[in-house]
Amino acid sequence: MILRPGMFLQDRYEILEQIGSGGMSVVYKAKCHKLNRLVAIKVLKEEFCNDSNFVSKFKMEAQSAAGLSHPNIVSVYDVIDEGKLHYIVMELIEGITLKSYIQKKGRLEVKETIGIAIQVAQGIAAAHEQHIIHRDIKPQNMIISKDGKVKVADFGIARAVSAQTMTSSAMGSVHYISPEQARGGFSDERSDIYSLGVTMYEMVTGRVPFEGDNTVAIAIAHLENAVVPPSVYNPEIPVSLERIILTCMEKKPERRYRSAQDVITDLRSALIHPEGEGMISPASVQERALNGETVQISSEQLSQIKHFRKTERVEPNRRESYEREAKAAWQAYQDEGAQNTIEPEREGPEAEWERKMAGPDRMPARRRVRGEEPDSDRANPHIERILAGAGIVAAIVVVAVLIVVFAKLGAFFKAGSGILGNSQTESVQMETGELVLKDTEVSMPSVLGMTEDLAESTLKQSSLTMKRTYEYSDDVDKGHVAKQDPEAGSVVLKGGQVNVVISNGSDKIDLDKLGIAELDQKTAVTFLESKGLKVQVTEEESETVEAGTVMRYEPKLVADGGTVYLYVSSGPHVDKVPAPYLVGKTEEEVIALLAENDLMPGNTSTESSDTVEKGSVISQSVTSGTQLEKGSKIDYVVSSGPEVKHQRYVASINEVYDLSNLIGPGAGTSSVTIMIRLHQGTADNPHYKVLTQSTTIKGDVLLPVNFTSIESMDGTDQGSLEIVDVNSGAVIKTYPLTFFPMD
Repeated sequence: MILRPGMFLQDRYEILEQIGSGGMSVVYKAKCHKLNRLVAIKVLKEEFCNDSNFVSKFKMEAQSAAGLSHPNIVSVYDVIDEGKLHYIVMELIEGITLKSYIQKKGRLEVKETIGIAIQVAQGIAAAHEQHIIHRDIKPQNMIISKDGKVKVADFGIARAVSAQTMTSSAMGSVHYISPEQARGGFSDERSDIYSLGVTMYEMVTGRVPFEGDNTVAIAIAHLENAVVPPSVYNPEIPVSLERIILTCMEKKPERRYRSAQDVITDLRSALIHPEGEGMISPASVQERALNGETVQISSEQLSQIKHFRKTERVEPNRRESYEREAKAAWQAYQDEGAQNTIEPEREGPEAEWERKMAGPDRMPARRRVRGEEPDSDRANPHIERILAGAGIVAAIVVVAVLIVVFAKLGAFFKAGSGILGNSQTESVQMETGELVLKDTEVSMPSVLGMTEDLAESTLKQSSLTMKRTYEYSDDVDKGHVAKQDPEAGSVVLKGGQVNVVISNGSDKIDLDKLGIAELDQKTAVTFLESKGLKVQVTEEESETVEAGTVMRYEPKLVADGGTVYLYVSSGPHVDKVPAPYLVGKTEEEVIALLAENDLMPGNTSTESSDTVEKGSVISQSVTSGTQLEKGSKIDYVVSSGPEVKHQRYVASINEVYDLSNLIGPGAGTSSVTIMIRLHQGTADNPHYKVLTQSTTIKGDVLLPVNFTSIESMDGTDQGSLEIVDVNSGAVIKTYPLTFFPMD
């Protein structure tokens, strides 16, 4: 599956860009929106997702790397399976690979080389302590961060040593693989040490020790060719560093350093003693004994030498095996099309060194037919006698001296001063930055941000137990480690208990999960208020978001009853003008002023005013100074002058009208329908006001005419009350009215 910028994984990781690609995976730079940090995501390539073996190997790599917690190893945060998508979330290191750094500088200074090599060796040593072999140590897998920290990355072919299984094919990068890897044989921690030696060689010379026309030729060179000392290409290399590099690159694993920690020890010593005093490697001890020097040998070194001597005694059998393997590799090279011919004489520093190595009675080293085992690799009986006699006897004589010297050196390193001087002590501490631990101690790994299970596994691999407590956290995902005690980097006793706080997630409302983004303002406000939250709205211009739509919100997590700040689009940017002040101006002045400001008059209404002159503006719909889009309308109210007060006139009447003349035998009807009304005005312009609606009256009845408050219709003091026959429209009776003014 191809991941593109802007895609999200787990609703958490936003893909930013692709930053690398390997044989099995593609690496992306991403942002973790939960913890607000940049990470690297290593995704298994799609063509391997259906292969259970590849998926299993990919997961094994992640689990191996996740168990490693060290300042010089790239951290693994999480391992995720998402359907057919398998990926690892790792620490993102902003920096440059060591390979690119070497290419940029040509070659590195000695002090810089040792400093980088110590950091790399520390990372390798930490992995070896967990029985993890890298098997692909090379400058391309070493990253130098902007603060100068060096980290080993990509445990792509790492495997637990306890598995002890390898395929017959050579693994690793051909310029840096050990001879045993080139043969497809068993490899262990010393294979990483060989590759580290090749990396140091490249740092100080700017070139790899073996080149060839193809991978088979290079692999055979690792098996057969002697290493050209790096001082041939860089005469400034001190004896101590060259000795370390060549010891790391011994053809036979038993002749190399036994551990990465021994490499670190000699590298530290090389900082203080460039000429090689104090080296602890078995090969260097024997070399100095052969030269007749008095050497100091500890009991551990004696054990190493004894082990070395044992391996030398069985050398003939191992040599036969080695020769068979070399011939098989040579045959593979022949099958690829190489010619078994003698190479021509060459010129340059490498050729000069080879002629010196060959001697007057031997052919030059490069002129030997490929596949022929070099004689120099055979055991020397003279050396056997010297090492067995003088070397070991001398070691017994001076062992007491060595103990005293080591004790003084231990006090020196602890105190930070002594016969070597403070400046040298500070240099070693600055270059290494590592504490020497006892067998019962361990450096506390960092489990912050890990899942609960991964944290427990990591601590278990460091011989530590985990005590859990649970707390709410706004910053750490549920189920991940929020706190640890002791802190990472502390020195603790093996078997100790680590107090770990596991996040229960946040107890606040997660606005991201409410889906309010891109809602219209009214809907978003109503929804948030229904959740018991307060809302404050701020408008912002936007060229892409429709006006009235929510663009963003703060905070992401809000407590119950808290305030949410919504930022709503006001639409694209438009030119605006301030609303002018219209109050007190005449309508003519208002129209002119609005036109001058690219505005228009809106709705106009009138109101009476005792303070504003008739025809002038009393108020306006928009406060002056408000920014308005050009062409906007402003409503305003115009004064009609002071209010005219009307005098009330009221009249009353209390009469009884006899209807007997309208109803009965004499009238010829038994009922009559009447209404009562007020009559004012003139004959030409009469005004009527109904006082009583039409009513039908039967029998001999007296009609009461009683009104206490009849208000004049036109403000005059005269009028009349009329009783009207509804059927005929005739006025039956008229009563004159006189109206009196009322306050």
